[in-house]
Amino acid sequence: MASVHKEISLPTTPEAVWDVVRDVGAVHTRFAPGFVVDTVMEEGARTVTFANGFVARELIVEVDERRRRLAYSARSDRLTHHNASFQVFPDEAGSRLVWIADVLPHDAAVMVGAMMTGGLEAIRKSLSRVTTAA
Repeated sequence: MASVHKEISLPTTPEAVWDVVRDVGAVHTRFAPGFVVDTVMEEGARTVTFANGFVARELIVEVDERRRRLAYSARSDRLTHHNASFQVFPDEAGSRLVWIADVLPHDAAVMVGAMMTGGLEAIRKSLSRVTTAA
């Protein structure tokens, strides 16, 4: 199994970042607009449409308020296993967002890592503008 680890520092309070991350139905409007173009919620899951046309059904595994951690899982024709999490930590700049994805097959890590890099660019733009929790 391959693990892809990405993280960014943000000039935003951990509380404000977490408020956006935990809003699992607003990926396309609050968290990663432009990278994700639509999010449709259903009981315990969401279907996310990416700007490149890729569509993923993500099971929401846990929204951990105390640890400020969102865990989710997805399957597709290309991925036999995908489990990922976002976690928000205090940082000198404001906060640090850590995104980890575990994937199979191992070779899928290249594609997943590239999508995560693109996602973090959109997330950085969006969350750098957030100043207070909604």
